[in-house]
Amino acid sequence: MLAHSFWKTLKKEQMAFMTLTLFPIRLLLVLIAMLLAWPFTFFATLGSSEREPEPSPASWRKVVDVLLKAIMRAMWFAGGFHWLVVKGQRAPPSEAAILTLAPHSSYFDAIAVTMTMSSIVMKAESRNIPIWGTLIKYIRPVFVSRSDQDSRRKTVEEIRRRAQSNGKWPQIMIFPEGTCTNRTCLITFKPGAFIPGVPVQPVVLRYPNKLDTITWTWQGPGALKILWLTLCQFHNRVEIEFLPVYSPSDEEKKDPALYASNVRRVMAEALGVSVTDYTYDDCQLALAEGQLRLPADTCLLEFARLVRGLGLKPETLEKDLDKYSDRAQTQGGRRVGLPEFAEYLGVPVSDALQDLFSLFDESGDGTMDPREYVVALSVVCRPSRTLDTVQLAFKMYGSQDGCVDEGALSSILKTALGVAELTVTDLFRAIDKEETGRITFADFRRFAEAFPDFAEDYLYPDQTRPESCPRTPPAPAPNGFCADFSPENSGVGRKPFRKKLD
Repeated sequence: MLAHSFWKTLKKEQMAFMTLTLFPIRLLLVLIAMLLAWPFTFFATLGSSEREPEPSPASWRKVVDVLLKAIMRAMWFAGGFHWLVVKGQRAPPSEAAILTLAPHSSYFDAIAVTMTMSSIVMKAESRNIPIWGTLIKYIRPVFVSRSDQDSRRKTVEEIRRRAQSNGKWPQIMIFPEGTCTNRTCLITFKPGAFIPGVPVQPVVLRYPNKLDTITWTWQGPGALKILWLTLCQFHNRVEIEFLPVYSPSDEEKKDPALYASNVRRVMAEALGVSVTDYTYDDCQLALAEGQLRLPADTCLLEFARLVRGLGLKPETLEKDLDKYSDRAQTQGGRRVGLPEFAEYLGVPVSDALQDLFSLFDESGDGTMDPREYVVALSVVCRPSRTLDTVQLAFKMYGSQDGCVDEGALSSILKTALGVAELTVTDLFRAIDKEETGRITFADFRRFAEAFPDFAEDYLYPDQTRPESCPRTPPAPAPNGFCADFSPENSGVGRKPFRKKLD
């Protein structure tokens, strides 16, 4: 205990010393390097960066490329990245127009971008950032506009156009995970890089440092703290490995999701980490800050995955919640079979629909209550808006006067939490102070506002929520990413569903 306390105190003193000495010097040198690179990129980007590149780059641009790479390398060296190990051979654009890089865990992954001067996909707003925006425009990125409803389609088309230009455009470096993770697993790859159906070169990143100050996830330290901690380290190491070019089969060209999955498997094997079929959206759902925070044994993550498997996107279904709830309410709790459920959703009967249906077939008699689907969908569409989901449920389950009894409240909350068993007696009695045996949504809302932590206190006081990503073989445990989506829990190698009451 004394030794641990001693080393902890020593670490704090070391960080204080580095903050006052090394940190300001490094930060100044990094800023100087960026300012030094700015004039080159400014004059090189005069005119439209969207114009078609010359078949053979002009001599001046080749010189600028060399100078910028040297300046950027000096900048990273000043920031403490003294050892930059490159493995494998980078393929020319004519062989692989797209570089897929993973795992994406930090803005320090930009090291690979500055080394290759590859184009990237990024927010259109980034071009307006002083100095940095000019540096970004030089590499001819594919800009994505959040204000443009058609931006996603245009982005995919632009990637396809560049990828099929026979090497005329610079290579595009894409982070297919679509978000930062903690490098202990590879989450589902987005299909954008694989839709063109052209060969890609997988690139893997490693940060073999004793102390992980690199990882930047939405659940971990902020960007400025990561920068401070990293610049205060004596040395930072990074490894960039170019894997062999992956040429898609005819089947993979027709199925971008299959292509993405197979490339991810190759990259995971090279990294020695696991893969998980869950996505960033699933992580947001698992860690949403609503009052009904999902417990460890929830099946709503499976529900969300199965809904997407049907081609239904929860993020676009929110506007249809009222329509679904009105139809379920008119049925008054009448249970439906698989064909009627398919008609209810407007999709054909399939194995994927059967899996989704089975989540709600509690008794195994081939029927389910559509109200439960609406409640689960509401949670997935708006996980942080607990009261909106409960209000929608009261509307469907309530009687003429809008009241529900203990049994109805139990059904609502079991579905909203995605659990098999749930005791709501104590919660119901706490809300039903007049002991009428019935409560309204107004009663529930007043209680929830008075006791924001009612779920932890009344529903699952002894349960804890998972806080870490998959526990893979000996790997450091850097900043958190998502719930426990380890392979043994992700549905790999077993039936992809389980009944809510199984």
